[in-house]
Amino acid sequence: MDIIIQFLSDNLPMITILILASFLGMEVIGKVPTVLHTPLMSGANAISGVVVIGAIILIRRAEANDYLTLSLGAVGIALAMINVAGGFAVTDRMLDMFKKKKK
Repeated sequence: MDIIIQFLSDNLPMITILILASFLGMEVIGKVPTVLHTPLMSGANAISGVVVIGAIILIRRAEANDYLTLSLGAVGIALAMINVAGGFAVTDRMLDMFKKKKK
């Protein structure tokens, strides 16, 4: 328990920024009209790509016995890759709607 408290006290500014950014992101996305959600997913794919790179760097710099950092990096990679793949699938379906239909 002391390790968790020490971690929270050492990283309090970063945790605060993460929480505020999460609330801001939910507020911004909630105000976007439904028509714009799919085009915005393409931009989210780029952001998720940055998350994947950051998680890879995190895992690369972690020590072999630092299981918390390794686990967070692996979860970050997995979730970001799911978001990237899903975003590309939705974008591909959206672009298919604009193609001319064959007779």
